[in-house]
Amino acid sequence: MSDKFKDFDEEKLFERKNKFCGFKYCPLCGNNLEKKMTDGQFRMICSNTECGYVFYQNPIPAAGAVIIKDDKILLVKRAHPPRIGWWCFPAGFMEWGEHPRETTIREVKEETGLDVKLGDFFEVYSGNDDPRTNAILLLYLAEVTGGKLEANDDAEEVRFFSFDNLPDKIAFESHIQALADYNKRFR
Repeated sequence: MSDKFKDFDEEKLFERKNKFCGFKYCPLCGNNLEKKMTDGQFRMICSNTECGYVFYQNPIPAAGAVIIKDDKILLVKRAHPPRIGWWCFPAGFMEWGEHPRETTIREVKEETGLDVKLGDFFEVYSGNDDPRTNAILLLYLAEVTGGKLEANDDAEEVRFFSFDNLPDKIAFESHIQALADYNKRFR
């Protein structure tokens, strides 16, 4: 791992994520947050009963593309943690105010250099194996319309793989499931 990411500690991030992302103080009044049972789950609740703030630890939406060419699937090799050097779909977290379709088009361009036209919605997946957060991954079927295939931004490498020769290291369970689902539904 490059020196740039030497302080990236997956174990610590999972520990932090599993402890309500490290939230300790109420963002509204500044009092301590306390772990209490509410709505059938433990949540961090403001100790000031008049404030009433509850921290709901919700997943973050992400979007990406399933791009097939000549019965091969496009994957990107991760250049940033977590799981540097592992493969995944071109995808990423949604920006504020962005529609998932816009996220998909932007992420594909940023990571692969390709312009795409989105087709049908493929599937939604829930992932909890990313140490930074839990994610909801929305995948679209996409067709290449232009651009030049080259690794950019978060990608170290980008390439099409035969379904019979996929890389061993797929970064996230949701991506593994999506590959299996595509194979089952379309091949």
